[in-house]
Amino acid sequence: MPCSGCGRDASRRDFLRGFAGLAVMLMAGRRRMTGEVEYPVPASDGAIIDRQNDVIVVRYGDACFAFALSCPHQNTALKWLPADHRFQCPKHKSKYTPEGVFLSGRATRNMDRLPIRHAGGRLLVDVDRVYESDKDAAGWAAARVGI
Repeated sequence: MPCSGCGRDASRRDFLRGFAGLAVMLMAGRRRMTGEVEYPVPASDGAIIDRQNDVIVVRYGDACFAFALSCPHQNTALKWLPADHRFQCPKHKSKYTPEGVFLSGRATRNMDRLPIRHAGGRLLVDVDRVYESDKDAAGWAAARVGI
C-alpha cells in the first residue's frame, strides 16, 4: 500500500516496525527506577503515591511503610481513602489498613511491603524487593521504620 507523504510503498512489516518504535519511545518516558528510591518523610498521617515507581509510602502514627502500588489480588492500583484512613482496591473492593493489613474483600493476604529505611530526614525504599506477608512474615513485619 502506498505510504502517504513518504513516496514509497509501506508493507505491514514496515508499519509494525514503526509502531514498535513508537511504543518503545512512549515506554521510555515512564522509566521505573531500580535500587533505592528517596522520598520525603510525610509531615502527617497519609500516603504518597508514586505511580512511576509503583510505590506507596505511608506515614501512620509513629511509623512509615512502603508498599507495592498494586493490590495482591489482581494487580490493580490501590487507592488511598484519606477520609477513611485506609486503602481500597477499586476493582473488587478489597480493603486494607494504613499498615497494609487485609480487612475484607476478594484479596486473601496483606498488601506487599517494600524494604524501607530512614536516612537523614528522608526515606529510602528498595523498589527491587518485595515482602509478601504469607511467604515472609518476618520480613514483612520488619519492613517499617519508626519516626
